[in-house]
Formats: sequence, structure tokens, C-alpha cells
Amino acid sequence: MGYEFITFERDGKVATLTINRPPYNVLDIPTMKEMNAALAEAKKMEGLSALVLTAAGSKAFSSGVDVKDHTPDKMDEMIEVFHQIFRTLITFEIPTVAAVNGVALGGGCEVASFCDMVVASEHSKFGQPEIMVGVYPSMAVAWFSKIMGLKRAYELILTGKTIDAKTACDYGLVNQVIPDDQYEEGVKAFIGELTGKSSVVIRWAKKAIVSGLEVPFEKGLAASEVIYKYALMETEDAKEGLAAFLEKRKPVWQEK
Repeated sequence: MGYEFITFERDGKVATLTINRPPYNVLDIPTMKEMNAALAEAKKMEGLSALVLTAAGSKAFSSGVDVKDHTPDKMDEMIEVFHQIFRTLITFEIPTVAAVNGVALGGGCEVASFCDMVVASEHSKFGQPEIMVGVYPSMAVAWFSKIMGLKRAYELILTGKTIDAKTACDYGLVNQVIPDDQYEEGVKAFIGELTGKSSVVIRWAKKAIVSGLEVPFEKGLAASEVIYKYALMETEDAKEGLAAFLEKRKPVWQEK
């Protein structure tokens, strides 16, 4: 499929979706529709170990959803298309990584934060300024307390403040901050930590993590035990990984 506002490509085990509307990579309805199409395409791909969401340029990951699409005649469609991004991402079996190089504000911050992991350049900034214009960030109110805790969620959503990458890392919004002059190499190295593992084992590990998100600890632990014993340990790569460790050699993944 051809895209106008994004690029989508695969390089080996990694698929990359790039928002391509520099300098601010604003998310309007057509752009978000293309993002949803690319995400659906990625879900059908076999042999992937990671999906990377990033953006063109170094000024912004995305400054948010286009204000013009918040008008009453477009609001319903905008919310439906925007929220579909998250409804699709939550179903991904492979790890998703946001690579942020610039500001991630409003909807841009929400998209980045919903990825499983976030890496950011030093000069990047994050924030949910919606409260400043009399609304609230619909996805962030449902998500931030889960990844940062209630106090940080209140702080960012109710003040509308913008924080730098280091603070975002301290808050639990970002996994790793990369020096600006090492950004591209740093992102590749971070992704390499995923692609060097068995994609089958990673998928089951992620499934076990997700299974515990919405349930009490004991139920989450029980679900993790079932997946571990009856799914993960039936894979060839789990057996190979354990055998390689005991034999003090590098594992040869079979991807099954």
C-alpha cells in the first residue's frame, strides 16, 4: 500500500512506521488513518521482532492531533480514528518501541507513551497541554497512572506542564535518553537488544506481562504460570535457550 503522510518499511526483523509530516508531524485524520493501515499491515507480518514508531526530522515526534479536527463536525471521526491506534497497539504480540527525537505533545505524547518502550534524544520534550485549552487527553487519563503512578498522572494531566527527556525518564515515561549526537546509533543499539533474542520467546513473555495488567496480582501470577508452563516451555527456542546456557554456548534460535 502506498502512503502519503507516513512511511512504512521493513528491515529484517524490524518494521518502522515513520510519521512524515515535518517539521511538527501533526496528526490529522488522514495521517492517523494511514497509521492504522500500517499497523494492520504490520500485524500480518511474520518473523518480526519489533515495531518502531518514529517521525521525520528532529523538531518533533508529533506536536499532537490537529486542532482543526477537534471541531464538532469532525470530533467523532477524529476520536474513533485516534483511539483505533491504541486499540491496535494493545493487541501487538511483538514489542513496540517509540523513538522520539523532538517534542512529543498531546496526542503525540500519548502515541509514544502507549508503545511498550520509549527511547528519546536529550533535547526531546513531553507533555499533555490539553488542559490549557479546556479539554483533557482522553487516552492519557486512562493510561498514565498505569505506567507512571497516580501522582505523576495527576501532575502531567492537570498542570499541562512540559517536561524534558531526563525528567520523563525519571517519571517512568521514557526508558532511555540518548545524547543528541548519538541518537541514531543509540536507537539501533536499543532495538538490537530485542532482535538478538528469540522472537517466539519475546512474544510469549510480552503476552504474560499484558495478561497481568488488568487483574489482581495473584490472578496475573497464575496466568503467567499457565503461559510459562504450557505455551512458552513448549517452544523450541525456550528449550534451546536453556540448553545453550547450560552448555555455555551461544543459542541458535529456531524461531519456533
